Amino acid sequence: MNIARNLQDYLATQQIAYEVIGHSRTVNSSSTAQAAHVPGASVAKGVVVKDKAGYVMAVLPASHHVALSQLGAALRRDSLELASESELTNLFCDCAVGAVPPLGAAYGLPMIVEEALAEQPDVFFEAGDHEHVIHVTRNEFMRLIEGTPRAHFGEPGATGGGLWMQ
Repeated sequence: MNIARNLQDYLATQQIAYEVIGHSRTVNSSSTAQAAHVPGASVAKGVVVKDKAGYVMAVLPASHHVALSQLGAALRRDSLELASESELTNLFCDCAVGAVPPLGAAYGLPMIVEEALAEQPDVFFEAGDHEHVIHVTRNEFMRLIEGTPRAHFGEPGATGGGLWMQ
């Protein structure tokens, strides 16, 4: 698989110009940045959180941790927790486990985007497997997230992605 079908269809529907870049197999967003030879701050990762109101995809740079308290405040939601691997498998059925594209809209999920991503001249993200990334320009990325809430909820310093309890 080079690109997940739902993601490919969504990018086509939105008329987004992109390129698919192959890289050696990776297991997290930070190693994906290294394998693709791009800065971690330019790699967008999706972290799916949930509470009693449902799921939300938080999109932030691979070089950042999710500050759960800041994310909850930005969303005006309490008791957020990470979605389980089995939930992610169900939500992203056309993707390899752990290779979630950070475009919730392609999968019917609401999103929030870390402000730091809007500053990047180019954005890269998982294509749905562990060996390909999608590259879009800043303008195309801004088109993809148009109307999506943005806030500061990421803390620099991630070494493999993940959650930071604050």
